[in-house]
Amino acid sequence: MTSRVERMRNGLPVISIRDAAAAVADRFYLMRELVRHMVGRTPSAQYDRGACAPVLLLPGVFETWQFLRPVADRLNALGHPIHTLPELGNNRLTIVASAELAQRYLDQRQLTGVAIVAHSKGGLIAKHMMVTDDSAGRIDRLVAINSPFGGSSLANWTAVRPLRALSPRNATVITLAANRAANARITSIYSRLDPLIPGGSKLEGATNIRLSMVGHFRPLASPALFAAMEGAIASRR
Repeated sequence: MTSRVERMRNGLPVISIRDAAAAVADRFYLMRELVRHMVGRTPSAQYDRGACAPVLLLPGVFETWQFLRPVADRLNALGHPIHTLPELGNNRLTIVASAELAQRYLDQRQLTGVAIVAHSKGGLIAKHMMVTDDSAGRIDRLVAINSPFGGSSLANWTAVRPLRALSPRNATVITLAANRAANARITSIYSRLDPLIPGGSKLEGATNIRLSMVGHFRPLASPALFAAMEGAIASRR
């Protein structure tokens, strides 16, 4: 039994037992992080320190910024000041509203040369900022982790509004996918198999980095992700 996606059924991948086990581990990672984040944790006092490019964190849907804490700690240790948006809560706002909120944060603080590191839905928010909201040119680049740039077909089957907004049929998702002007400034890092994004996260015109692991959430604490992310940010200094 290999660990590859073996075939497709009804447009969805049929996976091996090994990959299915990895997908279960990914869900356990999510559950553990949800429990950890039930008690509010403020950003580290060290996050505002650093001489490298400022980094803005954008989490995925139903995630707080704390899901990106492993990423934040790593980049801060390398000298990047870290910016979070507690106002996003667990990211249930629309992509448009979230992008406006995040852009207002950058504008009010007059940040420049910003690198956005985003997970899942956060990548769509960041791309919206890049193509629509960032009139002052404050954003230099985006590192997106398992982001559904073409939407997720699974979102077609849910009645939960924040999730349905990630459908490939959603007008905002369609518009962002059609706009390729910012793609050259995007690095899309994604798992070889993401249970929540059957179509994958490859983005035409972007720098695409495929990780060998399985999962939507576990990559956030992966050394392989850290290496790819650090290389993506360093390459545009």
